Amino acid sequence: MRHSMKEMGSSYSLQANYFDHNATTPVSVEVVQALPELARAWGNPSSIHWAGRHPKNILRDTRQSLAHHLGCSPLEIVFTSGGSESNNTILKGVFEHFQNTSRRHFMSSEVEHPSVIKTLLHLRSLGARVDFIPVNRKGELDLKFYREHLTEDTALVSVMLANNETGTLFPVAEMAKLAHDKGALFHTDAVQAFGKIPVHLQDLGVDYASFSGHKFYSVKGTGFLFARKNTPFLPLVDGGGQERHRRGGTENVLGIGCLGVMAEKLGEVSAQAAKLAQLRDFLETRLLAEISEVRITAGESPRLPNTSSLVLPGVDGETLLMSLDIKGYAVSTGAACSSGNPDPSPVLLAMGLSREEAQSSLRVSLGWSNTREQVEAFVETLKGVVQRLRAIRAESEGNRYV
Repeated sequence: MRHSMKEMGSSYSLQANYFDHNATTPVSVEVVQALPELARAWGNPSSIHWAGRHPKNILRDTRQSLAHHLGCSPLEIVFTSGGSESNNTILKGVFEHFQNTSRRHFMSSEVEHPSVIKTLLHLRSLGARVDFIPVNRKGELDLKFYREHLTEDTALVSVMLANNETGTLFPVAEMAKLAHDKGALFHTDAVQAFGKIPVHLQDLGVDYASFSGHKFYSVKGTGFLFARKNTPFLPLVDGGGQERHRRGGTENVLGIGCLGVMAEKLGEVSAQAAKLAQLRDFLETRLLAEISEVRITAGESPRLPNTSSLVLPGVDGETLLMSLDIKGYAVSTGAACSSGNPDPSPVLLAMGLSREEAQSSLRVSLGWSNTREQVEAFVETLKGVVQRLRAIRAESEGNRYV
């Protein structure tokens, strides 16, 4: 399908109304500017002749830059297509490594990304024993349950660093140490944290981690995983021996090069996080003051600096989303990977929210380009839409939301 330059250019002009950065981020100007040069590196990086040298250098430079900012060895990074592939690679590989031993127990949280939960349910069908750690209404993990269910038979614990719907941050470093005390391995899905907060793998103490480029202003279809040296690793994709025999298939040089461009900006994450936290707090203060009965889900818990999960009683979340879309605003009722699913968010239900509360939810996730003026305009629009939808519902049902 062809798109005109006018249509493609309009996506940049609409960024002022984009508040769904946890679903994906706009491609950065720096990446767009680098694309022509990266596209000229068309050779196969496995080739030893001149055409393969530049592509091979792109892979090397990106790997080194990521390793430098994340605090690991370049050889501990494996390029993949993104977070879902990375999660599948790690979970299935660890299961295969231990399947003929007593270590067949896996643990995760009830609010993980579907690529973790569905993979673990698949492993359960193959004989793994799987426990999911409950969360409370604040989004906090039940660490008592975690300690009680960790055993000498635990092979792997997989707990995300930051939740994609509520932004809740989990105590991964503490949990990794507890897992290691039992001889278990630890994996964290760091996809949503990447580029939003500083991530240092040595400080976290994890054995594996998953990352995706499109959550950090790069192109889709490119990501990477971290596998600590000397940890079990079995490839999900067999092939020609690329990535030191850890992921078959000719590397996506163009996507990896774009990831390398953004890797150079990881040093800016702390400053941007501080800015976004102020912007999010401004947003929430306005909403709590100006829209009746609005609630911030997990608002008292440690969160990503850009994420607000709202419950707006008396309003259907899907209707609200479509109404805002008509006015040009992009938000979400939950995870983009679950769009089209009429059921309420499993994450919010797992936290103890009722179906009605979950169906009245809205996720607002800010990005580096958002400004205070844009947030003010969004709040005014949201107020008007909520008031109108509540009035319609009050007229049809005689309820109290007016």
